Amino acid sequence: MKVLHLLLNRKIIVGLLILFILLLGTFASQKLEKELMPAVTFDMAMVEISAGDLPALDVESKITNLLEQKISSMKGVKSYQSTSAIGRSSLTVQFESGEGEEGFKQIEAEVAKLNAEIEEIKDVQAYQFATTAPHEMFMDLSKGSMEDMTNFANQVLKPRLEALPEVREVAYMGLEQKEIIITFNEEKLQKNSVDPMQFIAVLQQANENIAIGKLEGETDTTVRWKSEITSINELEELELSNALGELVKLKDVASVETETAVYSSTAWKDGESEFIFVQIGRPASVTTIEMTEAVRKEVAKIREEGLIEGFQLNEMMAQADYVKDSIEGVSNNVLYGGLLALVVLFLFLRNIRATIIIGLSIPISILLTFATMGMLGYSFNMISLIALGLGIGMMVDSSIVILESIYKKKELGFANREAVLQGTKEVATAVLASMLTTIVVFLPIGLLGGEAGKIMIILSVVVIITLVSSVIVAFTLIPTMSEKFLKTKERKSEEGGRIVRSYRRFITWMAGKKRRRIGIISLFALIFFSSFLLLMFVPKTVMPDMYNRQAEIYITLEKGTTPEAVNAIAEEINERMQKVTDVDSNIVYTFGNILGVFINMTPAEDATVEQKTINENIMQELREMVDAHPIEAVGGMEAFNGGSSPVQIEISGSDYETLKQLTKKLESKLSEVEGLTDISSTVDKTKTEQQIVVLHDKIKEDGLTKEQIKTQIQQAFTKMPVGSITLDYQNLPIYFMFSDDVISSKSELLKKEFITPIGIRKIGDYVKLEPYEAPVEIEHIDGNRIVKVGAQLDGKDLASVNLDVQNAIKEIDVPAGYFISLAGGLETQMERVKEMVMILAIAIFLVYVVMAIQFNSIKHPFVIMSVIPMTIVGVIIGLFITQQELSVMTGMGVVMLIGIVLNNAILLIDRTKQLRQEGKKVPEALLEAGINRTRPIFMTTLTTVFGMLPLALATGNASNYQAPMAIAIIAGLLFATMITLILIPGVYMLFEDVANGTKKIRLKKKQA
Repeated sequence: MKVLHLLLNRKIIVGLLILFILLLGTFASQKLEKELMPAVTFDMAMVEISAGDLPALDVESKITNLLEQKISSMKGVKSYQSTSAIGRSSLTVQFESGEGEEGFKQIEAEVAKLNAEIEEIKDVQAYQFATTAPHEMFMDLSKGSMEDMTNFANQVLKPRLEALPEVREVAYMGLEQKEIIITFNEEKLQKNSVDPMQFIAVLQQANENIAIGKLEGETDTTVRWKSEITSINELEELELSNALGELVKLKDVASVETETAVYSSTAWKDGESEFIFVQIGRPASVTTIEMTEAVRKEVAKIREEGLIEGFQLNEMMAQADYVKDSIEGVSNNVLYGGLLALVVLFLFLRNIRATIIIGLSIPISILLTFATMGMLGYSFNMISLIALGLGIGMMVDSSIVILESIYKKKELGFANREAVLQGTKEVATAVLASMLTTIVVFLPIGLLGGEAGKIMIILSVVVIITLVSSVIVAFTLIPTMSEKFLKTKERKSEEGGRIVRSYRRFITWMAGKKRRRIGIISLFALIFFSSFLLLMFVPKTVMPDMYNRQAEIYITLEKGTTPEAVNAIAEEINERMQKVTDVDSNIVYTFGNILGVFINMTPAEDATVEQKTINENIMQELREMVDAHPIEAVGGMEAFNGGSSPVQIEISGSDYETLKQLTKKLESKLSEVEGLTDISSTVDKTKTEQQIVVLHDKIKEDGLTKEQIKTQIQQAFTKMPVGSITLDYQNLPIYFMFSDDVISSKSELLKKEFITPIGIRKIGDYVKLEPYEAPVEIEHIDGNRIVKVGAQLDGKDLASVNLDVQNAIKEIDVPAGYFISLAGGLETQMERVKEMVMILAIAIFLVYVVMAIQFNSIKHPFVIMSVIPMTIVGVIIGLFITQQELSVMTGMGVVMLIGIVLNNAILLIDRTKQLRQEGKKVPEALLEAGINRTRPIFMTTLTTVFGMLPLALATGNASNYQAPMAIAIIAGLLFATMITLILIPGVYMLFEDVANGTKKIRLKKKQA
C-alpha cells in the first residue's frame, strides 16, 4: 500500500507513465509486422526427389537408401520415414526439439551432393515445415500462345519482379520448356567409323567455363577458360577425328532438333493446359503485404509499357488480402468486445464516470501489450489478435474488481482517499491471486508438441502479457482516477433486492443440515458425469480448418499414369468444379504422382454457401472420380508425406509374405468399421516388370562382356543428358539419343540389332526377359520396411472412428516380431489428446500451488477448485449446442477457462476468509461474502462473456480458429458462474464439517 500512497500523493507519476505507454504503444503498433500466422519453423523437413520413370526398387536402392544412410548419421535427427515409388523418393525427417534449422541445412547440403552424384535424379525439392508458405502471391498467364507467354515469363516478368527487393523468387508451373535432342543414325555412325560417346567430350570442351590457374604476381588474378556454344548451327558444326583420321561433323552422323520437353510438372486452369502458373515468394525481412504492394506496382508499370500483348496476366490470389481481411475482422471483434464490456459495466453501475475510467483502462492496457509484443519481436497475426480478443474481457476484470470495491466503499460513506485505500486493499490479494492462477495455467503449454504447440505458446504469451498489463493499469490508473473523479450516491445498507433475499434464504437452508449440502454436491457430481454422454455427439479434430475462400486438395495418382490419363482427370475436375456452388476457378498441377487442385471461391461478400459445405461438396465430387480413373486417394496436405489418407496404420516386420497376410486381415477388419471408405494398402500396389536374364555362355562364346550388352540395352531406351546451352535467355538441356525408334514391346527390344566384332547380332541372342511383380511403392520408417494401410473418412470425424479402428487392430493375432500401430491423423490426434490431458493436470496442480501459497491453506484451494468440473460441463454443453469442433484450440480455451473461472471463486473465498478473521461464523461469513461479491462476480463474468461474444459469433476468415475457443470459454464461464455462489459455499461447509468431525475424534481420543 506504500506504493499506492505514493501514487495518490503524486498523480503526475501515473500521468507521465500513461503518456509514455501511449507513445510507446502507438509507435509499436505502427512497427509490428502484419502476417497471417506467426512465423514459426517446425522441427520437420521434407525432401521430394523426382527420378523420371525409375522403378521403385531402383529408387529405393539408388536414391532412398543412400539418403537415409546420410540422414541416420546426422546430429539431432529424431526419426525419419520415406516412400520410394516409381520415379519418386519422398522423405520426411523429424528433428529433436530446437534442431530443425541446423538439421535442415545439413539435409540441403546432402541432397545437393546426391543430386550431383546420381544422374537419374531429375529434380530435387527440400523444404522445412513452417507457418509461412514459400509462395504467398499467385498469378497466371493465359489466353495466348505458349511460346509468347513463356518468352514473356522468362525475359520480362521473372527478371523485373526478382529485381524488386521485396521479392525473393518467381517460380512457374506449366512453363513451356525447350530441349535439344541429338539423335544418332546408326548407319551413318558405322559408315564414318565414329563412336557417339566421343562427341560428349567434344561437346563439353566446346562449352565450358572453368578456372585454369592464377597469376601469382598480380594479386592472385584467376585465369579463366571460357568457350560456349551460342547457336544450334555451332552445335551441328562440332567435329572430331575418327579412327581413320578423317574429320567428322556432328551433323554428318546425327540430327539436332529443338523440341518442347514433356516434364512431370504440368498445370491446367479451368481445364485448359495453355496456361502458366506464377508463384511469387518474399524474403524473411519483408512482410507479405509489402511484397504484394511492390509486385502490383511493378505489374502496373509492365502493363503501361505495353509488354502484355496477345495474352493475359491475371492475379489469382494474394495472401496479403487475406491477412488484411483476417486482421481487420479480428481487430473489429476486439473493438466490439471492448464496447460490449463497457455497456455491461454501465448497466451494472449506472455510473458514466466509472464507465469512463474502465474505458480508459482498456486502450492503455492494449497499448502496453503492443509495446511488450514489439520488444519480444511478435507480430500482428491471427493468433496474437485472437489472444487479444480473448484477453479483452479478462483485461477489465482486475480493473472492475478494484473499481467496484472502491465504488462500494464510497457508497458506504468512506472519504475519497480512505475509500480508495480500503477498497484496493480489500481485493488486492484476490486480484493478484486471480492473475497468478490465470498465468500459471499457461506455463505447461510448452509441453504441447507439434505445430500446434509452437503456435499455442505464442497465444499463451500474448494472453499473459495482456493480463499483466491490465493488472498494472488496474493498480495504478484505477485508484488514482477513482479518488476524485469517481462520484457515487451514498448507500448505507446492503440488504439488496429479491435475488439477494432468495440467495440468503438458500444459504441459510443449506447451512441448516449436513445432508442438504451433501445432496447439492452429489447433484452437481451427477451432472458432471452425465455430461460426458454428450461428448460422443461433439465433432472432433486436431486443428480446425482455415476458411479463407480457398481450398487445396491433393490427389494421389496410381504409379505409371499416362499424360493422357492425367489430362483427362484435369478436364473432369474442371467439369465437376463448375457444378459446385460458389467455386470461382480451379488450378490443377502435377508433381510426380501427386495431382494438386487449387480452388478459388467467390468472395465472402458474394458467398451463398458456407465454406465448410463447399469443402464437403468439393471432396464428394473428387472422390466420385476414384473408381473411374487411376486415382489411389483424395486428401489434404498429408499426400506429400507419403499418404493421403487421414486414417493410417503401419505394419512392420521382416518377412514380406507375413506382412501381406497381416495386411489382408487388417483390411478385412477395417471394412467392417462404419465411417471408413477407400481402404487400401501399399502391399497391393505392384507392377509387372520384365527381369533381364543374361545368357552368360552365349556372351562368352562370342567374346563379349555383360557391360557391352547392358550398354546396348540402355542406349535403346536412354535419353542421355550431356550438357546445356543458353539460347534466347533460356537454358536448354542437351540430350543424346541413340535411336529414333521407340521400343514399345518386348519383341522389339529382343530383335534390336547392334554391331559386334563378329558381325551384327540381336540383343535377344544374349538375354531373355521374364516377368515378375515388383512393388510400386516401398515405405521405410527409420530405415526399416513397413506396409501402410490407409482409409478415407465418410461422414464421420477422426475421433469417432478412432476407438473402432483400435478395436479392429486388437482383434488381429500378430506374430512375434511384427507390430501394428496407428499413424497419420489418428496417431497425431491421440498424441495431442494425451498432451492436452497432461497439460490440464499440470495446470490444475500449479493453480493449486499458487492458491495454497497465497491463502496459506491446504483446504481453501480445494474449495475453490471444486468449480472446475462444472466448468467442463458448461464447455461440453456449449460445444454440443453449437456443434463446434473439439480441437487443440478448444482445449486451449478450456485451459484458459480454468484460470478465468477460478477468479470468481477466489473473490468469494478471499472475502469469506476476511470475514472469518473478523470473528464471523461460517454460514454468516459465506452469506455476507456471497452478497458482497455477487456484483463484481457477475460484472467480471458478463464483461468477459460479452467481450468474447464477437469472437464466438465471427463468420470471417479466422472464425474457425476464434469461435471454438471463445464458445468454450463463454459456455464454461456462464455455467460455472451460475453455480459458483451455490457450490462453493456447499463445499466450504463440507470441509468445515470434516474439520469439525476430525477435531471431535481427536478430542475423544485425548479424553479417553
